Amino acid sequence: MHEKSGLVCAFIEEVLNRGQLDAADRFFWEDMIEQAPFPGQGPGIEGLKDVVRGMRAAFPDLHWRVEEQLAEGDRVLTRFEWTGTHNGAFLGVDATGRAVKVWGMVIDRFQGDRIKETRLIMDTLGLMIQLGAVRPPGQ
Repeated sequence: MHEKSGLVCAFIEEVLNRGQLDAADRFFWEDMIEQAPFPGQGPGIEGLKDVVRGMRAAFPDLHWRVEEQLAEGDRVLTRFEWTGTHNGAFLGVDATGRAVKVWGMVIDRFQGDRIKETRLIMDTLGLMIQLGAVRPPGQ
C-alpha cells in the first residue's frame, strides 16, 4: 500500500470510525483547506473536527469503509461508502431513525506527511432522499 494511502486509511479508522477527534492533528495541518466545505464549516482542522463531531452525533453508529484508492505524487483519491443510523439532526434534518448508506470520494493533497488540502465529493442528494427530506425524482 502507498504510504499516503495508509495514512488516509488510518485517519478514517481512528477519527471517523472511532471518534478520536484529537488524532486528526496527526493527519492534517492545522491550517488545512477544505475545497468543498460542508454548509457552515469553519476553517482549518477545527472546522473539520466540528463536521466530524456533528456527523458522529447525528449518526452514532457511523462507519466508513474504503472501497478503492488511487495514489499519485502528493495526492490520494479515496472512494468510500459510509453507513449510519440517523439518530440526531444533520444538515437541518431532524432525527428520522433511518439507516443510510452514502457513497463518495475524497481527494487529499499531502504536504510532507500530513494533508494540506482535501476535497470531499459525497452523494448528499442521495442522503437527503434516504432521510425523506427530498422526494426522489419523478415522485
